[in-house]
Amino acid sequence: MRVAVTGHRDLTARSALAVEAWIRDLLGSHAPGLVGVSCLAEGADQIFARVVLDLGGTLEAVVCAADRRRALPATARDLYDRLLGAAARIRRLPFAESTSHAHEAANLVMLEAVDELIAVWDGRPARGRGGTAEVVGEARRRGIPVRLVWPPGSARSSAYGRAAIDRFVTNSYAAGK
Repeated sequence: MRVAVTGHRDLTARSALAVEAWIRDLLGSHAPGLVGVSCLAEGADQIFARVVLDLGGTLEAVVCAADRRRALPATARDLYDRLLGAAARIRRLPFAESTSHAHEAANLVMLEAVDELIAVWDGRPARGRGGTAEVVGEARRRGIPVRLVWPPGSARSSAYGRAAIDRFVTNSYAAGK
């Protein structure tokens, strides 16, 4: 089973815990033959990638641009490096900069050969090009089943909250959770 992920980067720390548990529940029955495909953005993408690896699955990464690492928040870079290093396959797109156009292109590549999309999504319209709502819409247009993940009480946070979720994901990965 090949599963891709899209989702919000700015989950609150409490939401991240609930999202991780929900994703683990959804993916558990597909392990160990699971292949997870992710762009490894902070938040939902990195949570998903870590769960795939924890379950003994195979991770494939899509890197949208040469400067993708630099474009991430500093708190998400170490985990990005570890996840990228653990990926069995890496598709690097030919963009120099991590722009919304590059993100959109990476999302389209990510959807090329998957059986399902997990969307960590609050259901709101896209804020810009290449966002979660657009990926969900494209997957539906392609006939790819979409499993929505938005546990009760989930919320998005401010930039300060984003740093908290980055610390949560990084610390959980370092602790071997």
